[in-house]
Amino acid sequence: MILAVAVLAAPSQGPSVANYSGISVESSQSLFATMCALDAAGFEADDSTLAEMPSRLRLRADLLKMQGPATDALRKFYREHQFTNADETLSRYVTFALVVGPPPQFQFLYDRDLLPPDVLTIEDFQDILSNFFREAHLADRWSQVEPEYERAQSLYDAPVRKIVMATNAYLRQVLETSHGRTFTVYVEPLVGNHTNFRNYSDTYSIVIGTPNPLPLGDIQHAYLHFMLDRFPLQYQNNIEAMSPLLEIAGRAPRLPADYRDDIVGFADECFIKAVELRLRRLPPDQQETVLASDDRSGYILVRPFLEGLLKYEKDVPALQYYFPDLIAGINLKEEQARLQNIKFAAAETTPPLKHGSFSSESNGTDEGSLLTKGDRAIALKQVAEAKGAFGQVLEKDPNQPRALYGMAIASVLDRDADSAKRYFEKLITASTPVEGSQPGHTVDPALLSWSHIYLGRIFDVEDDRESAIREYQAALAVIGAPESARVAAQRGVESAYQPPGQAASRPQQP
Repeated sequence: MILAVAVLAAPSQGPSVANYSGISVESSQSLFATMCALDAAGFEADDSTLAEMPSRLRLRADLLKMQGPATDALRKFYREHQFTNADETLSRYVTFALVVGPPPQFQFLYDRDLLPPDVLTIEDFQDILSNFFREAHLADRWSQVEPEYERAQSLYDAPVRKIVMATNAYLRQVLETSHGRTFTVYVEPLVGNHTNFRNYSDTYSIVIGTPNPLPLGDIQHAYLHFMLDRFPLQYQNNIEAMSPLLEIAGRAPRLPADYRDDIVGFADECFIKAVELRLRRLPPDQQETVLASDDRSGYILVRPFLEGLLKYEKDVPALQYYFPDLIAGINLKEEQARLQNIKFAAAETTPPLKHGSFSSESNGTDEGSLLTKGDRAIALKQVAEAKGAFGQVLEKDPNQPRALYGMAIASVLDRDADSAKRYFEKLITASTPVEGSQPGHTVDPALLSWSHIYLGRIFDVEDDRESAIREYQAALAVIGAPESARVAAQRGVESAYQPPGQAASRPQQP
């Protein structure tokens, strides 16, 4: 039983809030370089937060005027991959920066099979950024602006320390050695008011600017996910018994589509909102106002979770040991009766901040949310969840390219080569226009070329070299295919693919 509370001492120097526990406030050279590239490409970054950073502001002006072959290639790449929505553009590049290593190589930190498709659409940015980093002398530029970044991140050191201390005290949780679990607050002033929160397995990251006021509420919410996400997963079977309540919540127009068919994710979010509310220590009337708003928005489990937390506060175990009692204390029939005549609020025009997993923000449609959910499950190697999400998309749209690709990758992870082959082939067929047919989906060249490559590898494993070469050559013929795909396809043409240490039914990235 954990009764002690961790006290995080202020570090005498350096960026970390509590390095030993895996919690830190940092700046990132990968993020810096990515934002510099966006500057040079003409992205309208939010420079309103740069009043106290004259060196970074001058650098931005210099980058806009830069000329050179690498800069020209960067601008061409940016134009060809630009999205109508500026937030989506920024989100994808921020995600890219979080999954690559330091300059100048910017190598991906994770297996390619686990990267979501929206990251694959800009994976050639890796070489573009590396070349631009050298041409713009960003290593020297970084040394010039680093003191300003250190001052910017110092704005967060004390507030983040306070958030961690207050949260851990309430949870009665001691933070020990991280064992690979990390929570990092990345400070990049040019993201302005945009907050990007991602988790990749045990790596939690939130990218923030330096607006006034600071987005401490977003950090608090992200940190609670870091501390509490594992509880609902641990008691998934108990939570699934509450699925009838999700059927009620699913009628709420304001409830994000991500949660409408995900009882564990829904319960997790409601649980975190309840803890968040108790940490605010509001007077009873104000607390009731928030609870009523949560009910009308569809977060109907916040109220029963909060009632359980009131009992927890009078007990002694740490919350991780009390959590089963919180679940057991929710009376399904009583909640159904309470919600029988509930009137949900109308939909909002601006979607709330959502919990992402290195994926772009959903566009609010059911399909977009399910694709995001599937991408998240792939990143976490949750094959069944990925197939469930992508399968729902394919029920409505059998030729949706991202869903077909996602199902194929999930099948690869599941060691099911036959299913993987079927989905890859269907994606390729869907991308080929038939004379007289109506226009269909536009398939991203990255997904199309890698589908051919994976098929080639499957044929190689099946000892069908002729078919394998045909697929590799088809990948090389895809116009706009990323350079990484061309390299992999050329390698496949030159020699048969051999999955080292893997079963023949599971092709892997070499």
